[in-house]
Amino acid sequence: MGDISPRALEILSTVDFIAAEDTRVTLKILNHFGIKKPLICYFEHNRAEMGEKLLSRLLGGESCALVTDAGMPAISDPGEDIVRRCAEEGVAVCAVPGPCAAVTALAVSGLPTQRFTFEGFISVNGKSRREHLESLKGEKRTMIIYEAPHKLLRTLSDLLDALGDRPVAVCRELTKLHEEVLRTTLSGALAHFGETPPRGEFVLIVGGEPEQTQPSVSAESAIEAVETLRAEGLSLKAACKAAAQTTGFSSNELYSMYINARSRG
Repeated sequence: MGDISPRALEILSTVDFIAAEDTRVTLKILNHFGIKKPLICYFEHNRAEMGEKLLSRLLGGESCALVTDAGMPAISDPGEDIVRRCAEEGVAVCAVPGPCAAVTALAVSGLPTQRFTFEGFISVNGKSRREHLESLKGEKRTMIIYEAPHKLLRTLSDLLDALGDRPVAVCRELTKLHEEVLRTTLSGALAHFGETPPRGEFVLIVGGEPEQTQPSVSAESAIEAVETLRAEGLSLKAACKAAAQTTGFSSNELYSMYINARSRG
């Protein structure tokens, strides 16, 4: 309640109606501030049908305030769709600045903020998910990712597999009663939430790809190091990861070099 601005209260008090992601949540806010306005439900699964009705009323001269449960409307939110429709039809849209989980989390992460990329929610679809994660491998900017509690462990695990053990700030329930910021690594976050069941809405601030260090040994010597570790019983993945600590090559580079060397005989 403390995050709401005088301007936001003025808008809510003067519009003809309010479109809310969850009318029950918004009603609590309205009741708290003594505001009485008609509410309609506008969310992900009815945005096509309800969007037509919203646009029709707006074109008819009515005014509407769009409200989401948390964060900034239209950012990784179905509000994006109605804003696009309004833009196409020449309906004026004004933003009322307020809490935005993405930049709030970035500001408290302790990671570089000069350049960053907002990735929203990682797709749950197998192919799209793999492609999205693959596209992040060489990303040098700080990455902002949204995630729901029941998907957090899978996403942390997939990020760890795709990117290696990067620094991460796991932020949950920002500006709410149970706000928490955990600054750790992807493996550390995975271990923590493996023991502490995730609750609330999460924002992950993940460090970009570190600057590559110059290899300290030749490619041939690096491959030999991997072969030695393999002979000691390590899996290829584990051997490449261990050799990366001493050779200056990344584990992915060592893996590719080793496979290529073996294929050449």
